[in-house]
Parts: sequence; C-alpha cells; structure tokens
Amino acid sequence: MSSTATTNRPSNVSDALARGRLGVPSVVFFVLSAAAPLTVVAGVVTTGYGVIGVLGIPLAFLAVAAVLALFAVGYVAMARRMANAGAFYAYVSRGLGRPAGVGTAWVALIAYNALQVGLYGTIGAAATPVLDRLFGIEPLWWIVALVAWALVAVLGLLRVDINGMVLAALLCAEIAIIVVFDIGQLSNPAGGSVSFAAFSPDNFFVPGLGAVLVLAILGFVGFEASVVFSEESKDPKRTVPMATYLSVAIIAVIYALSSWSMTVAVGPDRIAEEAGTQSVDLIFNLAGAQLGDTVLTIGQALFLTSVLAAMISFHNTTARYAFALGRERVLPAVFGRTSPATGAPRAASLAQSALGLLVILLYAVNGWDPVLQLFFWLGTSGGFGVLLLIATTAVAIITYFARSGEPETLWRRLFAPGIAAIALIVIIVLAVQNFANLLGVEPDSPLRWIFPAVYPVAALLGVLWGLVLLRSRPDTYARIGLGAESAAAVLPAAPSTEPAPVSTEVRR
Repeated sequence: MSSTATTNRPSNVSDALARGRLGVPSVVFFVLSAAAPLTVVAGVVTTGYGVIGVLGIPLAFLAVAAVLALFAVGYVAMARRMANAGAFYAYVSRGLGRPAGVGTAWVALIAYNALQVGLYGTIGAAATPVLDRLFGIEPLWWIVALVAWALVAVLGLLRVDINGMVLAALLCAEIAIIVVFDIGQLSNPAGGSVSFAAFSPDNFFVPGLGAVLVLAILGFVGFEASVVFSEESKDPKRTVPMATYLSVAIIAVIYALSSWSMTVAVGPDRIAEEAGTQSVDLIFNLAGAQLGDTVLTIGQALFLTSVLAAMISFHNTTARYAFALGRERVLPAVFGRTSPATGAPRAASLAQSALGLLVILLYAVNGWDPVLQLFFWLGTSGGFGVLLLIATTAVAIITYFARSGEPETLWRRLFAPGIAAIALIVIIVLAVQNFANLLGVEPDSPLRWIFPAVYPVAALLGVLWGLVLLRSRPDTYARIGLGAESAAAVLPAAPSTEPAPVSTEVRR
C-alpha cells in the first residue's frame, strides 16, 4: 500500500471557487450587508432602549468594536497564511485539531442558517408599510417571503461579483438614508440642545450592561465574513485585512452615531419610554416629523432592501461554508461542486435555498408568528452561535501560532487575540445569563436553555464525526482544514489527531 492516500474527486471545478473576482469594496459590501445597518438601527437599537432601558448603547457599540478589532488582529494574520471559504472551521482545524474543526463547522452551519432563514420572518413586516403606502395592499407575510426567497435563490447561483454589485447598490442607498436620518435627528434636538449623556460612562456601567453588550455584538454579526470570501478575492493578503478593519470601523461609527442621535432627538430622559412604545417605528416616525413623507417612504423602502441585502449576504456565506465542507468530504462531495459557468457553489446554494423554502412553508401552514418565532428567535440564537465561533477561533489562533512556530509579532499571535478571547468569553457568560431577555420569554421558559444548548450539542456531535473520519476515512480526515490545498496535498497514510499541518507538499 502506498504511503500516499488518494481518493476519487470531482474535477478541478470543485476544488476552488472562482478566483480574482472581489476587491476590497466588494468584500466590504458583503460584510456590511450581512450586518444590515438600517435593520440594526431601526430594530436592535430601539429594542435596546425600550426593553433593556440602558442609555449607554452608543458606548456599547464602541466597546464591542474595540474587542472585535483586537480579534481581527489575529484573524487577518491567519488569513495571510491561508485562504479558505471555511474561515472559522479552517482556523480551528489548524489551531485546535481536526475534530474540533468539524465541531466548529457544524456550529457555523447551524448559526448561519438560523440567521439567513430567520430573515424570511421579518421581510413581510418590512414590506407591509411600503406596499401599503405605495399600492394600498397588505399581502400575507409568506407571499413576500417567497418572492424574496426566489430572488435570493437565483442570485446565489450567479457570479459572486454580480451579487456584490447588487449589494453595493442596496447598501449605499441604505447608509445614505441612515445619515440623512441622523442629520435630521441632530438638527432637531429635544429641548433645543444636543445632549451627550449617552456617551457618559455613568450611563454605561449599569446593571443592564451585560444584555446591552450582547445586543451590541449581535449588530456586528457578519463582519467575520470577510475571510469567507478570501478565495474569491483578487489579493487575499491585502483584501481581507483591509475589508475586515474597514467593516468593523464603519459599522461602529454608523451604530454609535445613529443610536446617539436618536437620544438627542427624543431626549435622553424619554428615549426608553418612547422606544418601548413605538419600537421599530420610532426612527421612521422621527423621520416623518422632521424630514417629511417622501423621506419617510424612502426610508421604509430601504428598510425592506436592508433585510433583502442581509439575506443575500448570509446566503452566500452559508453556501460557502457548506462548499468548504463538501470539498474536503466532511459533508457529501456534492456540496463541494461549483458551477462551471459562474464558479458559484451550486449544490450548497441550492441546499440552502431548499431549507429556506421548507421553513417558510412550515411556518405558513402552521400559522406561527414569523417575527417573534422565526426572525427574533432564530436571529438571536444564530448571533449567539457566531459569538461562540469568534471566541473559539480567538483561542485557536493563539494555539496555532504557538504550535506552528511561524514568525509573527507577539501582539498579533498572543496579546490581541488573548485579550479578545477573554472579553468574548465574558460576553458569552453574560449572554447565557440574559438569554431569556434576548428571546423575550419568561425566565423559567425552557427555550432559554434549549436555544443556546443546541450549539454545544452540535459541536460534540461534530467532534465525534471527526473522530469517526479518523478511523474510517483517514484520507478525508487528513484533508480537514486544508481548503483548496487539499487537492494537491500529499497525505500521510495514518494521520494523527494533531492540528492539520501548516503547509502541504505538492505532487510533482
């Protein structure tokens, strides 16, 4: 028996995604679209003020941005060494071992699918005021969801740069209207003077701080997707770091400015009451009063496109995770196939679309609440899953550099990811303690434990599957985490349980 393990693989079309199609702006558009700025400003911020009642939300966004910027230091250092659509999965495989990598992959698939599918629950609510104002109709939520589903499904099969152009148009308009809203709010301060009370530390370090930090980090979910598109970037070593840092900075500025301007327009002493009463409508009611009906209509329409843009972005991210796992045979090989014409991960994209269609029909037939039980529950739990992934990856980055011995500054390989890991673990603990509030259920509801418990169970099952692969399919096991390199790797006949090798030898 040869010392080199080989397997039958599909053509080279399945070994890599289409390369060289995304520059820094395109990747930033994907990342910011997943973050859904207008959806966060209109929904998450008002929920934070109305439900939690903490005035220091602008500071919370800046604090979370600082933690994620620290995490990004090690994150992009890894990205310079490996371009892999699996991102978290690949990095944990290299740092903490292949079984842990598979466990991470299963968590990622659940989290991103929850985020993607959950958005179908709110698209109807976002479309209703627009369609009512423009056409005088109020269609059932699932009809709107099916139209959005069809559009996302088609775009998911097209070239990734076409998706990037669609997101660019939607996102630019979305950010522009947020800026217009902010200017209107700051130009009409309550009581005639601009208040900076929201930036006071006294309004930040309060009993509700834990819940506010969790809420804030959910607003950044999607920033990590920059690495997912590394294989399709024109220059991954330059594109990914710039896109990551730019995305964190832009998101932080938008959220901090918008959440502060809202307190200025309403008044810091009244923001909690008004946000609790008006909820998502608060920012649009302010726009209607300050800027007129035309701007209000545009804002409502862009709120709809904000949700749609997030759908497109999360669909692409989720499909690429499944592709990465299929390429390395952790999932069935069919998921590792791409379209010869577009380079898109065809099978993974179709599978994600099929899941979305199933969920929409399931909720429609049973008459379940699409906003609370689909969007809010799945969105919150999906964001929590991503939080777990980020914290695990921070630890994996430290371990990777410690084991590999690769040259890197102490700041990038230890201090920055170490500080981020500690901060993220603290936020995770606070998230678990406040999960009932995050779901909007009673403290004794079993849902507060069921939703977060899904992830450790999935991680454990993934680890066990990785160990099964070690025993039954050692050639597949050895390729875990190698990405496109796996097609050219010379693999040992008896791979160990240690992390995947830093580099691979190419057949001559």
